[in-house]
Amino acid sequence: MDLHPILRHAMEAFNEQGYHGTSVRGIAARVGVTVPAIYYHYANKQALLATLLETSMKDVLDRSRAASAQAGEDPLARFRSMVESIVLYMANRKGLAFLDTEIRSLEPANRARYVALRDYLEHMLLDTVRAGIAEGVFTTPIPEDAVRAVLVMCQGVANWYRPDGPLAPAEIAGRQVLLSLGTVGYRGPATG
Repeated sequence: MDLHPILRHAMEAFNEQGYHGTSVRGIAARVGVTVPAIYYHYANKQALLATLLETSMKDVLDRSRAASAQAGEDPLARFRSMVESIVLYMANRKGLAFLDTEIRSLEPANRARYVALRDYLEHMLLDTVRAGIAEGVFTTPIPEDAVRAVLVMCQGVANWYRPDGPLAPAEIAGRQVLLSLGTVGYRGPATG
C-alpha cells in the first residue's frame, strides 16, 4: 500500500515523536510543503491520525477476509490463515501497525470508528474459533479471551520486529501461528 506523501510523513513523525509531540508545521516541513497545503488535504492533525489508523485497520481486515476466504470452510485452516495474514501485516507494514499505540489520542468519534473496525476483526477470528470449538478442533473454554490474547500477540510484532533481525516475516508468522494455536487449545499436529 502506497501512502500519500503527507500521510507517510505524518506516520513517520507520529511514530518518532508521538501524536502530541508532532506538529502540523513539522509534518509540512518533512513533506516540503506549506502548512496550508496540509490543511487543504486534511482538516487537522487529528484527521491525519484518524485516516492513518483507519487505513491500517481496513487493510488488515481486507487481508484477513481474503485469507479466510482462501482457506475455505475448515476452521483450523481459516484460523491459521488469518493469524498468518495479521502477523505478516504487522511485520511488513510496521510503521502503520505501530500507530495502534496512538488510539488513545483519537477524539471520541474517530476512536469509535476505529474500535468498530478492530472489533470486526476480533469477531471474525472469534467466529472461526467458535466454529473450531464446535468441531472439536479447539478446546479453549474462554474463546473471547483467547482471541483477544492472539490479537494482542499479533499486534505486538509491530513493536519488536526488525527487518535486519534473525527471522524473516514468514518465519515469525509461522511461530505466531503455533503460539496462537496453543492459545485456542489446538491439540493436533503442529503442522498441516
